[in-house]
Order: sequence, then structure tokens, then C-alpha cells
Amino acid sequence: MGSDRRPALIERLTESPVDPLEALIAESEQSGLTFVRRLAADWVSRANRFDQPGEALFVARIAGRVVGVCGLNVDPYAASAHVGRVRHLYVGSAHRRLGIGAQLVTEVIVAARSRFEHLRLRTANPEAARLYERMGFRRCLDVADCTHLMEMRGAV
Repeated sequence: MGSDRRPALIERLTESPVDPLEALIAESEQSGLTFVRRLAADWVSRANRFDQPGEALFVARIAGRVVGVCGLNVDPYAASAHVGRVRHLYVGSAHRRLGIGAQLVTEVIVAARSRFEHLRLRTANPEAARLYERMGFRRCLDVADCTHLMEMRGAV
């Protein structure tokens, strides 16, 4: 399936992501990552349903299967409600390097433009950092809980 180069269909989720994300949860946990499971658990517990003004949760599908996920929240670490945060970007290993991560982040940026003045994120993954930088994020050195920042004026 890794040779399938069709663009993914990006869909905004408004219902529980738990079942659609099962395969990504299992794969991410095999790599020692827990944030995809936490995304699903937070939805179930109502801690984070990506349902505040300006928020959204997107999945990427290929042949009906969810192969990636990325969310947009009001940044819980910022003092302003006009700061958004990219959350939980994950693309299944068989579908990496096909542009799906960029598709998901583009959808987040487009959604963020109507509500937020800044978009922040935190990543410890060097490959993800390079993706964000290619997409116009700059390194954020002076803000706690932030590795990258984008000014929303003129984004995408």
C-alpha cells in the first residue's frame, strides 16, 4: 500500500474518532507514541472534542481507510483565545512521504485563518519539524510549550 500515490481525501470529523483511528492507535503505540490514543480518550471523556470555536479534527483517508489525523485547538498554553495549536499530527508509516501530512496541516492552516492570529505547535520529531518549516512555520524559541509558530496573516 506504500506505493499508492493518490492524494488522500481529507475529511473533517464531527463524530467519535475512536473506531476510525484504531489502526493508527495500534501502530503509533508500537512506536512508543501515546498521543493518538490520548486524542481518542480525550474525545470519549469530553476533555477535548475539537468543538470550541475555530477548532477542528481532520482525518486523511485512502480507499476509505483512515491513514492520518491532525487537529486544531485553541492553544491551552496561550493567554489569548486567538492563538491556535496544531495537535496530534500522525500519518501511518505505509503512507508517509506521500504528502499526506502536508495535506492535513494545510487543512488545519486554512481552518485556523478564520479564527486565529497565530498558530503554534510543539514537536520533538525532526522530520515533523522539517515539514512544518517547509510549510511556513518558524522556530519558536521564546515561548514555553512551543517549538514552531506561524503568523496567520497571509498563511496558505
